[in-house]
Amino acid sequence: MMMNDMPQQAAGQAGGRRIGDVILDLQGISLSFGGVKALTNISFDVREHEIRSIIGPNGAGKSSMLNVMNGVYHPQEGKILFRGEQRQKMEPHMAAKQGIARTFQNIALFKGMSVLDNIMTGRNLKMRCNLFHHALFWGAAQREEIEHRRKVEEVIDFLEIQSIRKTPVGRLPYGLQKRVELGRALAADPSLLLLDEPMAGMNVEEKQDMCRFILDVNDQFGTTIVLIEHDMGVVMDISDRVVVLDYGKKIGDGPPDEVKNNPDVIAAYLGTAH
Repeated sequence: MMMNDMPQQAAGQAGGRRIGDVILDLQGISLSFGGVKALTNISFDVREHEIRSIIGPNGAGKSSMLNVMNGVYHPQEGKILFRGEQRQKMEPHMAAKQGIARTFQNIALFKGMSVLDNIMTGRNLKMRCNLFHHALFWGAAQREEIEHRRKVEEVIDFLEIQSIRKTPVGRLPYGLQKRVELGRALAADPSLLLLDEPMAGMNVEEKQDMCRFILDVNDQFGTTIVLIEHDMGVVMDISDRVVVLDYGKKIGDGPPDEVKNNPDVIAAYLGTAH
């Protein structure tokens, strides 16, 4: 099955899912590093249960925007509202506690650890017992460990990686490593999942698998997804709405069909806008 053969989701319907209220609202976001402007007065929102894609040419500010969303970067201007409450210089671990998980453009896994143990690290913020109790593996700590491992095994089954669960991640091909990284994010039970180029470097078959898992996460778990991706076939096939950045500014926003016919977006991708 080719990517453009995948059933396209209609904006607002999302393959039968009900798109909910705004879960994340970014208003007038501006971010600078010294004298370099990475983002300039960008506003858009993310609705519950949707797949919201961020696209744009290289250097457009896409990863910077994702870093703003989960608290890695703090914008100099603008407001960020998560579930209706304004965030004040949110740190990544606090964002994670609020239900925001992410994957990275460059794989950030523990290469010497097994698949199971890597995914288990996604449960860290869910653990209540301290290290001493876990070392004893008794009572509440034992029950907690069993519960977390049950969740991790569910993620492993969902991603169809049972056969490699004990394999060190460093021995896996690139596409499977990206799947494990997705698994670690899912282990945190996120309500909002940020995916930074989850299909970069993959072949066609690997992209098809990743698309299927992303759609299933969104459909079965109701997880809201914000996705950065360069493959326009993928973006147009699986997104409910798309926001387009170019040189740190927003040049388009709307359903996929509307965005791909936007003259400013076409010009930016053809290199004629500047």
